[in-house]
Amino acid sequence: MSRSEFDLLTEKEKLFIRKEHENKFISDTTWLRNAVHNAELNANRKKSKKFIDLFPKKQKADKEYNKNSIKNILAMEEEKGKGWVALIYKANGMPTPKKGG
Repeated sequence: MSRSEFDLLTEKEKLFIRKEHENKFISDTTWLRNAVHNAELNANRKKSKKFIDLFPKKQKADKEYNKNSIKNILAMEEEKGKGWVALIYKANGMPTPKKGG
């Protein structure tokens, strides 16, 4: 974005850009702090302690549980229809989506 384009923005748009820049700065410094803290902990750990990962692995989905859930949902839809979807949308104050997109 050039200086002339920036000057054409409204004050509200400039405020959003500044806020997003602030959020990015905070995020970057938080990542750096976490990395330095993790490195320090690993460097000063006892020899018998386990190495601490900077990015711990996330738990994988339980495939068997998911398959059983899908079977239960399909069985409920055969018995009662798909009215439960409309109820969820209604409870969240959202319009029910139309068929076909």
